[in-house]
Amino acid sequence: MRRLLPFAIAVLVLGFALLPVHAAEAPKPAGTKNPPPGTSVEMPILLAPMTEGGNLTSYAYISRIIVATSPSAAIDVRAKVPFIQDADVREVNGASIADNNSPDQVDKAALAARLLATARRVVGPGKVAEVRFTEIKVSPMRPPGEQPPSP
Repeated sequence: MRRLLPFAIAVLVLGFALLPVHAAEAPKPAGTKNPPPGTSVEMPILLAPMTEGGNLTSYAYISRIIVATSPSAAIDVRAKVPFIQDADVREVNGASIADNNSPDQVDKAALAARLLATARRVVGPGKVAEVRFTEIKVSPMRPPGEQPPSP
C-alpha cells in the first residue's frame, strides 16, 4: 500500500495540472464555430495604415487566421505564409482599410474579402476557405482632438 501512495499522488497532481489547459481557452464570439481541426493557420500580425483624405490617421494591428479547406491544404498554406504576408502588406498599403462611415474603424468585411482574395491568389484555388480576424487594435497617430500640423 505504501508503494502505491506516491504513484496515486503523482496521478492526482498530473490530473489537476492538466485541467486548467481547457479552462484557459479564449471565449469565442457568439455565432462563430471552430474550424475543423488542423485547418487553421495563424498568421503574423499585420500592421496596416489607416488614412483619411490622404493623411495618415492611425495604424491597425491585425491578428488573423487563415482557414484552409482541409488539413493537407493547411500544409500548403503554412508553406506560403511569408508570401501571403508580403502580399497582404502590399494590399493594405495600396488602399485604405478604414470604414467609409467611421474613418477610425476598420471595414472588417471588405478587408476580409481583400485578404481572402490575396491568400487564394498566393496559395492556389480551392485551398483557402476563409480569413478570420482574432483581434484588431487601432492606434491613432495623435490624441483625439489634436489637429495635424499644417504644411
